Order: sequence, then structure tokens, then C-alpha cells
Amino acid sequence: MERNQLRRRISVASGKEPADTVVKNGRIVDVFNGEILEGDIAIVDGYFAGIGEYEGKHIVDANGQYVLPAFIDGHVHIESSLVTPSEFAKVLLPHGVTTVIADPHEIANVLGTAGIQYMLDSSENLPFDFYIMLPSCVPATSFENSGAILTAENLKPFYQHSRVLGLAEVMNFPAVLHAEEDMLNKISDAKQLCKKVDGHAAGLSKRDLNVYMAAGIRTDHESTTALEAKERLKSGMYLMIREGTVARDLRNLIPVVNQYNSRRCLFVTDDKHLDDLVLEGSIDHNVRLAIAEGLSPITAIQMATINAAECFGLQDKGAIAAGYKADFSFVEDLESIRISHVYKDGMAVVEDGKLIIDCNNNHKNGLGKSVHFDDLIEMNLNISLFSKKANIIEIIPNSLITQHIVEEVEICDQGFFQPSITADQLKLAVIERHHMTKQIGLGIVKGLGLKNGAIATTIAHDSHNLIIAGTNDRDMTLAANRIKKMQGGLIVIKDGQILASLELPIAGLISDRPYREIYASLNNLHIALEKLGANSHFNPFLTLSFLALPVIPELKLTDKGLFKVSKFEHITICSE
Repeated sequence: MERNQLRRRISVASGKEPADTVVKNGRIVDVFNGEILEGDIAIVDGYFAGIGEYEGKHIVDANGQYVLPAFIDGHVHIESSLVTPSEFAKVLLPHGVTTVIADPHEIANVLGTAGIQYMLDSSENLPFDFYIMLPSCVPATSFENSGAILTAENLKPFYQHSRVLGLAEVMNFPAVLHAEEDMLNKISDAKQLCKKVDGHAAGLSKRDLNVYMAAGIRTDHESTTALEAKERLKSGMYLMIREGTVARDLRNLIPVVNQYNSRRCLFVTDDKHLDDLVLEGSIDHNVRLAIAEGLSPITAIQMATINAAECFGLQDKGAIAAGYKADFSFVEDLESIRISHVYKDGMAVVEDGKLIIDCNNNHKNGLGKSVHFDDLIEMNLNISLFSKKANIIEIIPNSLITQHIVEEVEICDQGFFQPSITADQLKLAVIERHHMTKQIGLGIVKGLGLKNGAIATTIAHDSHNLIIAGTNDRDMTLAANRIKKMQGGLIVIKDGQILASLELPIAGLISDRPYREIYASLNNLHIALEKLGANSHFNPFLTLSFLALPVIPELKLTDKGLFKVSKFEHITICSE
């Protein structure tokens, strides 16, 4: 802070000169004591200068509404929303969220350091605070071809950026346990620079949690049961309570929160899709849901504000108090948490629920093409079988976990697998799209329910190769080649015709269009999926995007072939 700014802030706080803005007639939520305060709120140079009796050049009448600190999302992958940071901010600001801690893990798996730099550059100069945690595990595994490899040396220069807070979710627990050199370097670099390190403790035991804590890893967002949540809190970790699109853990975890441990808990969305953000909201939805589950409104607000700020060392965020950033919202009541007005750095950005400011930084996408493979022909998708019994990926609705089943399948006269609509046995393909390796993984999937056509997407966690499912080779090859021409996206094909598509030209993950256009395209895709007869009990594209993830049980498909997670090895399609 410049000396003149400091001098002015002190002068306003002491009442010697008028504030830029004074908020009057508001009921102020005190996140430190859990109380409701009354008084004028003085703001100068984008910061709170004091609460009491103040005069200002501009008066804002809160009309008896509650005044809350703005919300903070403690862990999110912006790429999952399919929009650029500027469009992401437009969606979140009306929901009272002005700050996120983002992990650009997805785009980094495609573009490496260029992806991280893009996320930093494209989130500059916006009325929204984007902080970045550097991806710790790129690639996530060695069982597929990824777009990049990021070592400790690749990451280290980014720590000089003021908005880089630390190392993102360390999901490679074996690398920590066995003290592998590059993982040690990544953690050590972060700790030496007094940066934060996030965890990813899915399924870890009490002893495993000790390993994480000993390594300086202090958070986890993978708790799915109350018992797991309590173990994380016992170990000294911050408990990140997640409510996203796929992983909806809040109802299971909220009963653990009490008066003694609540200040060690915060809210995150992790992965939340655009349509859910528009319809439900972001962290405001987590707060509402927690209150509906019986949590005190003020405790829920603490978790969404000061707790998240303290977890990440954001010393001037998360509270309405002198010296804190003037990021705040108005709500009519503390039950519904419906946001009416939002202020960022003391300036109005949302009035009556509507965004009122420009939220563009005009950053140009100079990343170039990211979808590279030879045009597909139908014979590329032939699955030769010497036995009618095949290893099949069976989908569990609304779960990332799949089952490994063995069933008899149809074989055509040429000895190739024939998809069966009756048996719901469809062809699945993963095409390597980063390095022109010509690698194509083929398999059989059950549970998508397609009665016709094909669907394809370049969103395929975590390496984001092209994944396709279909009832026939003609539509599958058309889908693949069209995706290549689009340079990434989602597509629905039927009888050789494109029913709907969404282009994602930024790394095959993000659209360069306004969020309202993307939202409309997603609705068109849902309508097109109905025409294919897709299973309506889950999101087929969302399910498809995780069928290539070889770290979630039990059977998955990578560009290198069918992969059995419990054995950590590739297997053949034929079941002997």
C-alpha cells in the first residue's frame, strides 16, 4: 500500500475526512463474533475504513437488509464451466461470489505451462479476484497420453506471480508416500516460499493422513462421509465441503460441523457446470443448502467467507471490518440468502440481482490448435474378437465409479464386435489428440442407453483426449472428424447428421463465446440426446467424460486401451 493511501485510510477511519462511500441502515454480519452489528460502514479506496458514525461523498442505503462479506470458493476448476474467466465472473458475481481459488489442472493437462499462463492472463483486470493454485499432477497417471508433463522446475517460476497462492490438490499420494524426487521438489518449493499446499485425500487412512500432514498438506475436498470428514479435522486439516455437479457431499458432511470445529471448515464447488451455476448458483447454493440442513446461518456465512480467506492466507478478505477489502453483498434474510446487491472493491457490480458493469478483459486467445489426429475412417474402430465373451465397462448412474462385467456380445461375419441396442452394448473409443501418436483405445460400454447415433467430446478427464460412444461406426467417425474441425467440443450425431454441437476451441475445454450462448447450446445438446434415446437418469456427456479416468475404479478406457484400475494394468477386451 502506498503511504498516501495508508494516510487517507487512517484519516477516514478517524473521521477526519469523508469516506468515498458510506453504507447506512444495514444489519452487518460480524463473522468474528457471530453477531449482527448496526452502524455506518465507511469505504475508502476499495477498503473498509470503519464501522460507526461516518460521513461520505456517496451514500448507499441498505434499507434494513443484511450486509454480508462476499463469498469465496476455496477450490474450483474453471474449465468445468466451459467458459473463460471473464464469463465465469459474470455468472458468479450475481451470486455474491467475488473470489475463487482456481486449479487450472484441466487446461494444464492439455497445454502445460501455456495453459496456466492463459488462465492467469485471461483473469487479469476484472472486477473479480482469481487466485491460482499450480497443478501438482500433470499428467495425472502414466496410463494414458497427456498433452504435457509439468515438473517442479516448470512450476517454480509461476510462484513469482502475485495471484499464485500455492500447489494445487496433490492427488498422487504414492508419490508423497515414497518421497519421489519431483513431488518432494514441488512441495518443498511451495513451502520454502510460504505458499499453501492442497490435498486430495480420497480413500486415505488415518496413517495416510498423517503422511499428508507431515508433508505440509493442509486441506482436503474429497471427504464423502461424516467419518472421513471428522478424521480430516482430527488430523488438523481444513475440511473443504464440496457441492458441485457430480460430487454432492454437503448433506453427508454438514452434521460433523459444530461450534468447536466450524472455523476449520469451508465451502468449495470443485467441478460445477455452467447450467448448474446458472440455475442453482455457486457458493451461495452451498450456504443455502447448509442452512436448510440445520446449520446456523452465521456459521454457514463464516465458512463461505472468513474461513476460506484464513485457510489461504488472504488477510484482507472475508469480513466486514476496517482494513478488509470492501467486497460485500446485501440479502433480505439469512435463510434464503438471495443476493440483491453485490459490491466489489467498494463499487456496485450487481443491483437487484443484475450485473451492471463491464466484465471483459479483452484477452486474445493465442493458444493455437490443440486437437491433432489423422482423420478417422470406419475401419479404425474395428474391434476384433476371438470370443463372444467380452470385458465391458458398465456405467453406474450418477457415479464416477464403473463396474467391470463380462457379457456375451454380437460378432459380425468379419469377426468384429457389433454394437447391440437391445443389450445396450455400445462401442467406445478414445483417440489420442495431443501428439499425433495414432493411438486409439477401443472398448465396449453398457448403460448409456443410446438407441441411435453417436456422441463425442474432448472433455475426457484427466488427459482430455477425444472420447466417442456410439451405435455405429459411420456416426462415430463423423463425430470424431467434425470435432477435429471444430478444434474441440461436444457433438451429437444421428444418421449422418449433426443434431447439436458446442465448439470449445480453447484447449478443447473452453468456449470463447458469451456464457448465455453456451448455456443455450447446452440445452440444445440435451434435446439432441433425447432424440438418441440416451439414458435420462444422468448426464451422458458428463458420464462419458469420466470413462477415460484411470484413477477411479473399476474399468476405464484410455487411448492405450481398456484399463482395470484395481490391478493398475491394461487388459484385453476379450474375456478368456
